[in-house]
Amino acid sequence: MAKLKLGPIVDDKPVKVTVELPASLHRDLIAYAEILGREAGQTPADPVRLIAPMLERFIATDRGFAKARRSRSIPKLSE
Repeated sequence: MAKLKLGPIVDDKPVKVTVELPASLHRDLIAYAEILGREAGQTPADPVRLIAPMLERFIATDRGFAKARRSRSIPKLSE
């Protein structure tokens, strides 16, 4: 079993954003959704629903961003 960085996708009130992705990235999102669904014993999630958790995970683990946020007193909007 692969160790993926994302866990189950949580439902939350969304904010609509439109973004264009390279076709290769979209194919990777589709593949990731298939693997994630298979590991969770579920049907594959909509690949678009992976984007927000991936961005959240990226931001949460970016030490440079966390340091800059602390030094500039930028509030966390998710709290």
